[in-house]
Amino acid sequence: MAEISIFEDEAFGVAALLTVINEDHVVPGQIAAANLFEERGVPSTVIQIEKDGTTLQLVSAKPRGATGQAVIADKRQLIPFNAVHLPQVFQILADEIQGIRAVGSMTELQQVQAVVAARIEKVRRQLDLTHEYQRIGALKGLIIDADGETPLLDIYQRFGLERPDPIPMELDEADTDVSVKCVEVLDQQEDALGSVTSSGARAYCGRTFWADLIKHKNVRETYLASEAAAALRGDRRKGFEYGGIYWERYRGKHSGVPFVADDRAYVVPEGVPELFISVFAPADYMETVNTEGLPYYSKLEPMKFGKGVEGEAQSNPLHLCTRPLSVIELVSGSVVE
Repeated sequence: MAEISIFEDEAFGVAALLTVINEDHVVPGQIAAANLFEERGVPSTVIQIEKDGTTLQLVSAKPRGATGQAVIADKRQLIPFNAVHLPQVFQILADEIQGIRAVGSMTELQQVQAVVAARIEKVRRQLDLTHEYQRIGALKGLIIDADGETPLLDIYQRFGLERPDPIPMELDEADTDVSVKCVEVLDQQEDALGSVTSSGARAYCGRTFWADLIKHKNVRETYLASEAAAALRGDRRKGFEYGGIYWERYRGKHSGVPFVADDRAYVVPEGVPELFISVFAPADYMETVNTEGLPYYSKLEPMKFGKGVEGEAQSNPLHLCTRPLSVIELVSGSVVE
């Protein structure tokens, strides 16, 4: 029978738990699964971002006393950002451990490790959901806290950029040439990218926008003439390409509230290096001071009177779009409300 003292084993140290929480697993969320965001770690909780015109880029960290990165033009400026601290806590009580007996080929240690891993995976899923929510916010240029109201970062405001009005796709008009509207979208995106070229464009659509798009006469006729027309007999939420843009229904939501408003869509460029970045700062543990940040951290400590252990999983991200004007917001109707 396992005892609470089993947590004194080095298998539950910070280094071992870091391996558990950062191991590969199925990534939830369409943005994460699309690998739009390039991930990297930094050794500081403050990330310096350089603004060069309408483009943002990371500034490399240097040891104290070292020569800093040169800023050679007046139009460039360094702007500091704080990583967002996202802690999650959990408990494993002594009764849960003391009831474990070695079964089959598994030792008591292995079974306790499985209990810990299951609890860590549960809190990690909530962190994953938060990352997806904040990455959608980065696409929109406004990252909101979990309460749905408190702004964490307004990218446009922070970098002195004027937020452009959404492009009305006029899907409520039967005679709208949707392919021409797509050209307008791609031209605006190309202008925002400047000398940088993309390999394509992908649109994440809200529920109403998607319904208006797939039932529009122009879109439907083109789709029926394609090899993919047989898909109309299946799930109508599957993505398809039209007008040089790959359209897909975005389904992320929490407590019934969609991450993308029903009548909106966001068109993002694909294949642009460092367009979307996720920077991770180190945890606020003694063991991780001045180390390169990881996406996730976890740690255990004993509860009072040996009643169990308290655990924490945390992440310290900064999700950014480095060319915010290149993400084009669309509205399904003729009028922007």
